[in-house]
Amino acid sequence: MKLSGNTILITGGSSGIGLEMSKRFIQNNNKVIICGRSQEKLNAAKEQLPQLEIVPCDLSDKKQCRALTNWIMEKHPDLNVLINNAAVVNKVNFLGTDDILEMAEQETETNFLAPIRLIHFLYPQLQKNKDSHLINITTGLVYTPRVAYPFYNATKAALHSFTQMFREQSKNTGVSVVEVMFPAVKTPWHKGNPPKIAIATDRAVEEMLTGLEKGIPEIRVGRTKLLYSISRLAPKFAFNKVNSLADG
Repeated sequence: MKLSGNTILITGGSSGIGLEMSKRFIQNNNKVIICGRSQEKLNAAKEQLPQLEIVPCDLSDKKQCRALTNWIMEKHPDLNVLINNAAVVNKVNFLGTDDILEMAEQETETNFLAPIRLIHFLYPQLQKNKDSHLINITTGLVYTPRVAYPFYNATKAALHSFTQMFREQSKNTGVSVVEVMFPAVKTPWHKGNPPKIAIATDRAVEEMLTGLEKGIPEIRVGRTKLLYSISRLAPKFAFNKVNSLADG
């Protein structure tokens, strides 16, 4: 992938890894558009990076998701890179949590169904443009779940499986399909308590960009490479190791 001259949509681009991506992509590309649920966070990102185009959207709402894609098709017909980065997580015990089903619905809608909707609506547009790329952001937890996250693991594993399938189904359409699997990263996502092994956002995104330049279809960042190998050779050990990691 060329890292310049693109028109890029990054979901969840106003904080954390998404904001770091925005900082890097804004430097050499035609346009970087970010969406997010919080207008306040979007405005803050715009203050840091005035070149950004911001648009509020709650991706868990299918109507807002559709409205976003209609706006993109009208205002940015040259879109050639879609990065499905937005995600939510609930760190709870499945048993004894009253609103657990609502949490499950929210995570499924945001982490899995929203990327599928965006791909469905925007893929025809990506096909029309040159050097187009679909980039789905997942996690090393697609290989080994962390028990503190009852739904996040499952929704990202579903997106991982979908991405593998879709890469094969779409291989002759002219759009590259990439998955980026991040390890724990020091972002607001952890609510001030990231695991001790978490890496910095700039390092995480730098490894992602290196993989994109090399044309790697499944980019495993940081210790995700090691987790992938261990989960194949010793899945029980990998499970125990992931779930023994202490927060910060």
